Amino acid sequence: MQHTVSPVGILRSCFKEKFAIPRQPQLAPAARGVLELLPPFDQGDAVAGLEQVSHVWLLFLFHQALEDKPRLKVRPPRLGGNKSMGVFATRATHRPNGIGQSVVRLEGVEPGRLLLSGIDLLDGTPVLDIKPYVPYADSIAGASNLMANDAPEAIAVDWSESALPQARDHALRLAQPLVELIEQCLAQDPRPAYQVPPAERLYGVKFWDVQVRWHYPQPDRIRVLEVVRES
Repeated sequence: MQHTVSPVGILRSCFKEKFAIPRQPQLAPAARGVLELLPPFDQGDAVAGLEQVSHVWLLFLFHQALEDKPRLKVRPPRLGGNKSMGVFATRATHRPNGIGQSVVRLEGVEPGRLLLSGIDLLDGTPVLDIKPYVPYADSIAGASNLMANDAPEAIAVDWSESALPQARDHALRLAQPLVELIEQCLAQDPRPAYQVPPAERLYGVKFWDVQVRWHYPQPDRIRVLEVVRES
């Protein structure tokens, strides 16, 4: 039996590229977005009562990772990208039906849209459903995952003399916590785990409408070099 699903909304996110998106929600509290609800859910009736909720579950599509042929095994980044695990033992983006889930903070409720933070979703992500987080049911004392029991260790993030003022200026223009967003996302170390890049290699990613560039002066340290608006 086949089923057809349609999005209830589209996420407008600070993340314009897949690179440097935190691999789990809540790792970057400064990551913000707006879920724009689609008809008929863009009316106040659809979100009535949701203002009583601090967090919501989003069920969404990995719309840039959809595949025709299912994968039985994947290589999760948490294990260095060189060890295979069964797809159902991981949260890899390569899902049988392309469905992901994230619990995110609900910052505000307005007719037709939800204001969110702590997100880990790409701009333009189709959201299939929204469910309220229920603390007594969704938080399980004593739960364990031997592959990922603790958050990954953060890497140190430094700023060049010019990059930090640039980021602060753009933060004021955007009215967004851009400095915190950059530090929280880069501290997750977005490079593939098997890479040890030379200090001269530059990395870059787009947050909101600014391009952030950095390098690794040491394997365990990031230095932000510039934060510039894309023309």
